[in-house]
Amino acid sequence: MRASDTSSTAVQIRAGAALLDGDLTVAPGAGGLVIFAHGSGSSRFSRRNRAVAAALVRAGFATLLLDLLTPAEEAIDERTREYRFDIARLAHRVVAAIDWANGVPALASLPVACFGASTGAAAALIAAAERPDIVRAVVSRGGRPDLAGEALARVHAPTLLIVGGADEPVIELNRSAMHRMGAAQLVIVPGATHLFEERGALEQVAELAVRWCTRHLGSSPGGEKAFTRAAAS
Repeated sequence: MRASDTSSTAVQIRAGAALLDGDLTVAPGAGGLVIFAHGSGSSRFSRRNRAVAAALVRAGFATLLLDLLTPAEEAIDERTREYRFDIARLAHRVVAAIDWANGVPALASLPVACFGASTGAAAALIAAAERPDIVRAVVSRGGRPDLAGEALARVHAPTLLIVGGADEPVIELNRSAMHRMGAAQLVIVPGATHLFEERGALEQVAELAVRWCTRHLGSSPGGEKAFTRAAAS
């Protein structure tokens, strides 16, 4: 699958009084939509999330990378860190993105997954609990699912928790959260730290995400093969 075969569009999504910027990329014949919730202090331009999103597009999915804070909020947060742990605010905005996609004719028929990193994982899980009839899968990368609190027990979407093997405190937080959820699986990437900056670590995250979404959402014909060929090149 060539990059020229995909369609990318800048979008804006209304979430209450906030207007959020996003980047929507749709693979031809997309078999599902993956909505990304970035971690604390990050944005839709996260290099790691964009790498995973590119792998998902190659595998036949649509992706939505979303800024969970407005530019004004980001400016405040850079100074005060006031918003990055406001999980209720972030989750509300992931839910708004899910509802927005459900109202777009070209996306409404696609099964949805949420991919969350760091604090964004908690927001993704709360959104899955709030929209159980829409969200069919969740993937967490180095996430803080514990911050989803009581919503964990209401998450019925199959959830993949990916944690670096050297990220010991986060491993324990994920293991504890997993036991509070209905259908969660923990995968530890050996030797990886919290940001998966080690050689090959992020590629493992991308492959795990592709396989999870392919299993629980389905993809366009040959999607997983397309990812395998791209990863090998």
